[in-house]
Formats: sequence, C-alpha cells, structure tokens
Amino acid sequence: MDRNKVVLVDEQDHALGEMDKMEAHQKGILHRAFSIFIFNHKGQMLIHQRAQHKYHGGGLWTNACCSHPQWGEEIKASASQRLAYEMGLKCDIDHLFSFTYHTPVENNLIEHEYDYVFMGYTDDQPDFNPDEVQNYQWIGKTDLLKQIAEKPEKFTYWFRMAVPQIMDQVDTY
Repeated sequence: MDRNKVVLVDEQDHALGEMDKMEAHQKGILHRAFSIFIFNHKGQMLIHQRAQHKYHGGGLWTNACCSHPQWGEEIKASASQRLAYEMGLKCDIDHLFSFTYHTPVENNLIEHEYDYVFMGYTDDQPDFNPDEVQNYQWIGKTDLLKQIAEKPEKFTYWFRMAVPQIMDQVDTY
C-alpha cells in the first residue's frame, strides 16, 4: 500500500495537485493527512509506537493510525484502508474535526499538514504490520496525560496537538 505522494492543498483544503511525499516534507508544503483515534469500550485509547525505520517519528508513540490520502481517494475510505493495513483493524470511523499544523521534525523534514481526525471504537486486538508499527498499547486518559506531560518527546507532534481536542469531544474518554 504505497503512499509515496501527497495531495497539496491550500488553507481551505482545496486540492492544488500532488507531490512526492519526501519532497513535500523537505519543503514544508501544506498537504492532506489523516489521523485515526481508536477507543475500546473500557474507555482506553489505542496508541502505537512507529517502526524505528520510518522516515520521521521512528520509535515515537502516536494515535492508532496516521497517513496521507492519495489523489482521487475519498479521505474516510483511505483512512479505513490504512487502519486495516497498519493495525489489522476494521471498524467504523467518524470524522471529528480537522486542523492544520506546521512544525520541523527530525531528518531536516517539516510537517505541514491539513489533518483530518477520525475516531472509532473496537474491542478487537491489533494484528499490526511490523513495517509500520513496532509496538502498541491500550491506555487510559490519566496515564496518557501523565506520560505526555513527563516525556512529550516520546510522542509525535500531531498526536500531542490532537489529544486535547479529542478529549474535549469524546465523552467516554
């Protein structure tokens, strides 16, 4: 499931074209992304540790799944397919909100994304793809907030930005 290109957008999310993923991250050009947050019925959030060899964020903890929709793909369908590919999970997801962020990351790359945030529920256990994920855990709100506060550098930037908004919108968390 190659994701080697990104959809370039303006601040209103109008598609402008596509570009090689690495080039967009080297130049810091705004492009579409999605982040999926999965909860179980105990109220725990699924987080995963990115595979060490990822082009950025290797070894960092983040939400259940994140990637880039490709040109012509419907974003929710793309997100569902990627959740199955990365975590081996199939569940209904709903779009909660979108936000834009711009930040330098390691390897001289720049994240500048228009990020669609989706949420879903499942009690299934992940069967993760080791090319994408090296570990996962289900974590409660108190433990997660404590870990982020004590060691923010262990989590991806977009995850740290989205968590407060997720907590504001998800009653069970």
